Amino acid sequence: MCSELCNIRTFMLHSQGYESMNETINDDILPISTAPTTTFAPVMPRQAENDDMLVALWLHGRSLATQQAYTFDTRRLFTIVGKSLSLMTLADLQTFADSLEQDGLAPASQHRCLAAIKSLFTFAVRLGYLQFDVGRALHLPKLQNRLAERILDEGQVQRMIAFESNPRDRTILLLTYAAGLRVSEICGLKWRNLQPRNNGGQVTAYGKGGKTRAILLPQTVWDAVVALRETAGDDEPVFRSRKRGHLSRVQAMRIVRRAAKRAAVRQQVSPHWLRHAHASHALDHHAGIHLVQVTLGHASLATTSRYVHARPTDSSSNYLPL
Repeated sequence: MCSELCNIRTFMLHSQGYESMNETINDDILPISTAPTTTFAPVMPRQAENDDMLVALWLHGRSLATQQAYTFDTRRLFTIVGKSLSLMTLADLQTFADSLEQDGLAPASQHRCLAAIKSLFTFAVRLGYLQFDVGRALHLPKLQNRLAERILDEGQVQRMIAFESNPRDRTILLLTYAAGLRVSEICGLKWRNLQPRNNGGQVTAYGKGGKTRAILLPQTVWDAVVALRETAGDDEPVFRSRKRGHLSRVQAMRIVRRAAKRAAVRQQVSPHWLRHAHASHALDHHAGIHLVQVTLGHASLATTSRYVHARPTDSSSNYLPL
């Protein structure tokens, strides 16, 4: 009996020791899934050290005209608010917006300026320069659609062109209207941008947003343009200033306004009015709206559609018993 008890005790001790050893082994060897891991979040390098550097990054790659306008807008913001971007609040931006109206800026100019400032804040947040986009809550002023007031009729455009005696200036008016070009596109034209085609020619315009489009020119317009070339090389400007460089936007504005005055047009006409006239008159003569969109380089068909609404060919008022 005693020997049996001793054997049982010995077996139990061995069993306990074995289990203890197993527990020790299991404690020392952890499953891979429960092993502690360390993760490192990616560190984004600081993209701009100050507001000036941020503005320079924001302006990079934009057209010269856009850079000039946006630079003026940001300087105006910093002067009026008197703070760095990181310290500006929504109240500061609202004060800036009120100052534009008090300074007598037209609603369209206020809208453009504030849209630029909102774009700057959005860019700063996207780049990690600012934590919050306070410009997102800034409301832009409502704009009255005054496009109809800026569309010249065909007789006015024809008089502007016919009464211009200077060959260069007359061709500027003619080509701006015929091709629907922006003033920056007219001023930046080089002879390499013009190619002859059957029954006329073709102008390649490098426009807004870096987009390129080709526009066919009727024979009458093509003849007027090539008559100015003489011995000019491919890289020389089509419309030269007195210093033989490219014509400036200001000079083009003066040419158009003098022509409008001679044609007895009372409004303060700009070169862009000839672009408006191109769109409206082409649609009046049943050009397809998609063709007008491509010719003018509109990114959205909705932009081109504005001309249809500004100068409708029919209205429900025509069906009233009046």
